[in-house]
Amino acid sequence: MNCKEATKSYERWLAKQTRIVEPDLRLKHERMSADIFSFMRATFYRWIELWTEHCSDLAEAPAVLGVGDLHVENFGTWRDQEGRVAWGINDFDEAFDLPYTNDLVRLAVSSHLAISTNRLVLRPADACEALFRGYARALQEGGGPFVLAERHEWLRSTVISKLRDPIKFWERLNSVPTIKTPIPNRAAKALSSALPEAKLRHRLIHRIAGLGSLGRQRFVALADWRGGQIAREAKALIPSAYIWLSRRNEDRSVYNRIVSQSIRCPDPFLNIYKDWIVRRLSPDCSRVRLDMLPKGHDEHRLLEAMGRETANVHLGSKRAIEKVKNDLSRRSADWLHVAAKVMVKALNDDWQSWREVAK
Repeated sequence: MNCKEATKSYERWLAKQTRIVEPDLRLKHERMSADIFSFMRATFYRWIELWTEHCSDLAEAPAVLGVGDLHVENFGTWRDQEGRVAWGINDFDEAFDLPYTNDLVRLAVSSHLAISTNRLVLRPADACEALFRGYARALQEGGGPFVLAERHEWLRSTVISKLRDPIKFWERLNSVPTIKTPIPNRAAKALSSALPEAKLRHRLIHRIAGLGSLGRQRFVALADWRGGQIAREAKALIPSAYIWLSRRNEDRSVYNRIVSQSIRCPDPFLNIYKDWIVRRLSPDCSRVRLDMLPKGHDEHRLLEAMGRETANVHLGSKRAIEKVKNDLSRRSADWLHVAAKVMVKALNDDWQSWREVAK
């Protein structure tokens, strides 16, 4: 299949899993044409086709419960049950049992593309080296959560040096009109149960966010509570695109499993309510974009932390880790950079093809 055919096939499958928001899906198609970094983020379903075709040897590597749709902007902050700010992977929508190499190569490719679109300034080879160094060290050391308190001062100053302006944050949400039609019953129940008080008065809005999930239903409950505003989001949860590609007869996401078994400080406000992901939205609990980071931050160190956090997730697959270590020991020093270059070319060709048919 080419990209257009794969997109149509995936979206037909998607429509069987959940209700599609057509205007959001059209917006997704537009953003896929905008730049190659956005194209990569929006088309994980296409990545897994290209990945198995162009990196077939890596696709046979030992499997772990992995992120799937990993990239350098799939990291964010949240507060744990102690109120501490934690940092790590932000989204597990596409989590699945897959070769450990998938997450590493996809993360490396995204760093290449971030460099090509001026989101990062270091050399691609150095980016891959930093990612791999962090991953390999964390595997050997057993990993560890990133709590931005008395430790990881450099990371704290990098990712939360400019917390979102709360006034602008709430102004943006408050500017979205209230939904006039009923939302799905499960979504309504999920949002109501996530609020701090039973029957707390709130209004519902439709939120447009993300790229890979753009086109799926996403609702937010806004309320005033004890002197300030609060928000809870419910996003439609579907199985990984790996199910679409493999044509397996599975209808469950592994989101809960990967979050619970990873080495991290959990977000107490993140819950799965049947087929909805529910989480808190707040100015300092959100995805971290590269363009939000302070100028002159240590990119090598940040990418090394991303590699470590990837290992934190993979270490949850305890029985597979020795196989992963043995597989890594047999690979050349530059294997990740070599694979990333192969996939960058494949993605660029695919993106150019998409732009031609999307005109």
